[in-house]
Amino acid sequence: MTLVCLESLSFGLGHLVRAADALGERLRLLTRDPSYYRYELDRLPADAVDVTEVDTFDTQAVAALLSATPDLRGLIGSTDTWMLVGAELTARFGLPGLDPAVLRLCRDKAAVRDLLHTAGLARSRAVRAPDAAPAEFAALVAKETGFPAVVKDTAGTGSQNVWLVRDEGALDAALREAAERQLKGELFAEPYLAGPVYSAETLTWDGCTRLLGVSSRLMSPEPRFREEITAFPVAFPERSRAELERWLDGVLAAVGYTDRFAHVEFALTSDGPELIEINPRIGGALVGEGMCRALGYNVYEAMAETALGRRPRLMDADLPGGPAVAFVLGYPARPGVFTGVEGLDRLADLPGSPVWYPVKQAGDRIEHLDDSRGYAGIVYAEAETAELATHRAVAAANTVRVLTEAMPGDTPAERPVRG
Repeated sequence: MTLVCLESLSFGLGHLVRAADALGERLRLLTRDPSYYRYELDRLPADAVDVTEVDTFDTQAVAALLSATPDLRGLIGSTDTWMLVGAELTARFGLPGLDPAVLRLCRDKAAVRDLLHTAGLARSRAVRAPDAAPAEFAALVAKETGFPAVVKDTAGTGSQNVWLVRDEGALDAALREAAERQLKGELFAEPYLAGPVYSAETLTWDGCTRLLGVSSRLMSPEPRFREEITAFPVAFPERSRAELERWLDGVLAAVGYTDRFAHVEFALTSDGPELIEINPRIGGALVGEGMCRALGYNVYEAMAETALGRRPRLMDADLPGGPAVAFVLGYPARPGVFTGVEGLDRLADLPGSPVWYPVKQAGDRIEHLDDSRGYAGIVYAEAETAELATHRAVAAANTVRVLTEAMPGDTPAERPVRG
C-alpha cells in the first residue's frame, strides 16, 4: 500500500512519513533533487521513506513511475510548482483528489478575483494586461481598481513578480520590468489592499470547512511584498473569528472547494477581510510545523487521509493544543553565494527554545532579495501566545547573520521554488 508524494514543501516531510506509517501506508517521494530534503531526510531512519529521483517536470516520466508503483493508493501534491501536474496525474490514475478544475482555478489569481467579485465577495474585478496596449491597460486599471494598485503574475508564488504601482508612470515601469521576466501565468492588476495580512489555515472535507487557526504575515516595508515574520495562532475576539469563518466558508464554496487543506491569504482592511489568494495546500515555510506543535496534533495525517479519500479525523478532533509559535525568515544583507550563518551558537541562551531551520546549502546562489527566493533559513521560537512567540523569534533572529560572498561568473542554476 503506497502513497506517493510529488515533491514537497521545504519542511514537513518527516511529519508526513509518520502520518503515512500511522495509517499503514508506505510513503514514496518523487523528486528531481533529493538534496533539497536533506534536513528532513537526515532526521529520519534510513529506510523510513522511498526516495526516487526523476524529472518531476516530465509528466510522462512521473506517470510511468506511478504505473509501476505497486498498490498505488494516493498521490499528494503540496506545492504550487507541481500542483497542476499532480492534479492531471491524480485524474489520470483515478485517485482521490480535488476536482482538477478547482485547482486550475485556484492557480489563476485573476480568475478567482473575478469569480468572487461576481459573488459579492471582492471589491473589484481583476484587470488583465492586454498583449500590446499599455495605455489601454493603464486606463482600465485607473477605472477598475484605481491607484495605488498591485500588478502581479496570475500563477505567481513566493511573492515573486509583484509590483506596487502608485500611478501610471509606476505602472509603465512595472510593465517594462515584467516584460523581462519569465512569468508562470499572465500579468494582471488588482486593488491595493491596505491593512495587515494574515493567512487562514483551513481543512475542508465534503464541502465543510474547519478553521484551524490564523497565521500572521508581517511583511517588508513597501514597495516590497516580502514575507518576513509569521506567528500562529493569532488570537481573534470570538465575534471577529465567527465573522471570519463565515467569510471563509463563502470564499471556498464560491470556488468549489470540497476537500484538502487551504492556505487562504487575506488582508484585514477597514471594510473587513479581502482575499489576496487561495493556496490549495498546507502553508509553506514552517506553517505546517507550527500547526503541529500549536494544535498538539500531526496535521499531516489529514493530508494523507484526504489523499486516500478518507474523511480526515482532524475535522472532528478535540485538539489538545500546545505552545504558540513564530518564525522569522533569514535573508542576507546582499545577494551573493551563501557561505553560512553567524551567531547560531547564541540561540541556546535565548528564551523560546529557538531553532535554525536551514533552507539553503553552502554554495547556493541568492540573487533575489525582494521575495521568498532570498531567505537562507528560518529562526523558529515558541511561547504562550503568538505575540510573545513573535517577540522571542525576532530577538533570536537578531542574533544571527546570513553570510554571502560575491558571485562568480559560472554557478549552478537556482532551485525551483516549492510554493
